[in-house]
Amino acid sequence: MSFKGVFPYLVSPVDASGAVMTGVLSDLVDHLVGAGVHGLTPLGSTGEFAYLSGAQKLEVVETVIAANRGRVPVIAGVASTSISDAVAQTEALVECGVDGILGVLEAYFPLGDDGVEAYFRAIAEAAQGRPVVLYTNPQFQRSDLSLPVIERLSAVDNIRYIKDASTNTGRLLSIIERTRGRMEVFAASAHIPACVMMIGGAGWMAGPACIVPRQSIALYEAAAAGDWGQAMELQRPLWRINEIFAKYSLAACIKAALELQGFAVGDPIAPQKALDAPAREEIAGVLRSVGAL
Repeated sequence: MSFKGVFPYLVSPVDASGAVMTGVLSDLVDHLVGAGVHGLTPLGSTGEFAYLSGAQKLEVVETVIAANRGRVPVIAGVASTSISDAVAQTEALVECGVDGILGVLEAYFPLGDDGVEAYFRAIAEAAQGRPVVLYTNPQFQRSDLSLPVIERLSAVDNIRYIKDASTNTGRLLSIIERTRGRMEVFAASAHIPACVMMIGGAGWMAGPACIVPRQSIALYEAAAAGDWGQAMELQRPLWRINEIFAKYSLAACIKAALELQGFAVGDPIAPQKALDAPAREEIAGVLRSVGAL
């Protein structure tokens, strides 16, 4: 199975009592698949994985898989501070029927390269042959993946992708060149997707794709066809979505945007705060400007 294209990082709708709102999550999955996305990624950063219990995480993934009905690949996130827990999470997701694993390293104490590499190798082994996407986000993580570690991990058969959420496009090109033929790179919301695809990226994995799926797909298709003039015409207005996403708290921004679009996904999980009325109006203006509201 090959992953390419637009993979929205799904929100995790949870009500005030802690119950996963499976109905609205299923509706969102139907909407996104109907819009033509190439895959779905629950339990990414926009999915608030750090705020969910183990039971909530499993229910989110089970709901997405059931609503998806095998139409597109589901790549679910695994995140932990320990190898043993990451392996247990991976095994549980494999049992659920995911098509791939998004590996995230949480760290309270900083780790050296050996520890980082061991963590992701353990996830890859537990994935039982399913493709693994490495996720690195220096803005939030205490221990990042260095280029030498990424290069070594690219030799693991099923570690075939990376989503690097640094703002360093040169680093992405370094990864592409060092791992050519073994690992593909996905753009994050911190990057200009058209530019990442121009240097050889495989697509876009990001929260904003939840709120502009059709626009994101049109951009990807133009880039895949090598029509870079059209790709940039589509990219320029879409960058306002990335800007607003960077301005506000990740989950709060996407959840507010989805509420404006008619999906009652609720507020971000406490102690995060919901966005106020002026912020919501600003987001509404941006959505209108790209034809998403």
